[in-house]
Amino acid sequence: MVGTPGWRLVPVLPLVLGLTDGILNALTLASAAILRDAGAALGVSLALRVGTAALVTAGFTVFVADYAERRSVLVRSSRQLNLTQPGRLAATNLGRAVVRESALATVVASLASLVGASTPLLVGGLLPVPALVTIAVTIGFLGALGWVIGSVLAARRTRWAVAMLLGGVVVTVVGTVLDIA
Repeated sequence: MVGTPGWRLVPVLPLVLGLTDGILNALTLASAAILRDAGAALGVSLALRVGTAALVTAGFTVFVADYAERRSVLVRSSRQLNLTQPGRLAATNLGRAVVRESALATVVASLASLVGASTPLLVGGLLPVPALVTIAVTIGFLGALGWVIGSVLAARRTRWAVAMLLGGVVVTVVGTVLDIA
């Protein structure tokens, strides 16, 4: 969790996962439509549809994975404590805390994925810019996210940004070849 004075603690994994997943969903699902129709298909409707798809898939995936991980820790701890039933700890307040923490992670990842998927597409849909600019803005969001991740992790920001930019280019090519939307 990351927190600064005055800010509520936000779980980092679901936040980064949601933003990254959302941006990659936008590139995968919309890049072919944007390039094929020179942006004609791009609009608020496409941005919201892609954002909603990203929100739903991120929410489901994060809840299942996060809850499974947290619950497995409780089961493993029960075994290490030689409790008679493996799920004994999960039936306590710890089990309810696991559900709450997984729900929080789900909300954070879902909203981050919605924002990550819809924001760059909305920028391209609302502003009179060429289709390639929308793709570049979306990939640029990934690069900016990489820069921020590098800063938060006290790592090489440039390396993170370049890696995320390259990942965005690869996903754009894959999305264009698949031509989903």
